[in-house]
Amino acid sequence: MIWEILWGFEPALITGFVIAGLILNITPGADFLYIMSSGLSGGSRIGVAAALGVNLGVVVHILAAAAGLSALLFAHPAAYDLIRICGAAYLAWMAVQVWCRSSTVARARSCPGVRQAARRGFFINVSNPKTALFIFAFIPQFTDPTIGPIGVQILILGTIFLVNGALFTLCLGGGSGYFAAALGARAGVLNKISAILLGGLAARLIID
Repeated sequence: MIWEILWGFEPALITGFVIAGLILNITPGADFLYIMSSGLSGGSRIGVAAALGVNLGVVVHILAAAAGLSALLFAHPAAYDLIRICGAAYLAWMAVQVWCRSSTVARARSCPGVRQAARRGFFINVSNPKTALFIFAFIPQFTDPTIGPIGVQILILGTIFLVNGALFTLCLGGGSGYFAAALGARAGVLNKISAILLGGLAARLIID
């Protein structure tokens, strides 16, 4: 069934979906800023780990969209606000931690490990209801009821979106870490930049 549905998509539709997905992935948002700040403050390994965690969160949203669970956020604004506030509070707490790394020594001692960076990326993505609402609103636009079950189509399109996003975010995390390594002598400055990015993101979640 999966192959039949996959081949049932119009080539032009799939091409448009891929292009739209790439544009959306390169647009700075919560995931983008977290991955970049992780790479700047912790190096390439931490940036890549953060990207992996974020993409695991995307998997959760895609599965929820395929099951129709994301629609619950539309029906319950209070739940949306609660999740958004919790995510903003977590980002603010991370910003304070990163800001406190004022020296190279402090950075080496307090920088999160690979697992911690991945867990944070996962939590930030899952706790951002905008991601769920975006996936739920974006992907179904490219489905066609005449070629198969909508849920299966969402899973197929979601997988395509996930693969493209993973390639970009892994490059972003690794590239940010490489840039940080090239400016290792300015670790304190990079930490402050990362903290400002995280703090700004927290404020954006609250304001929006």
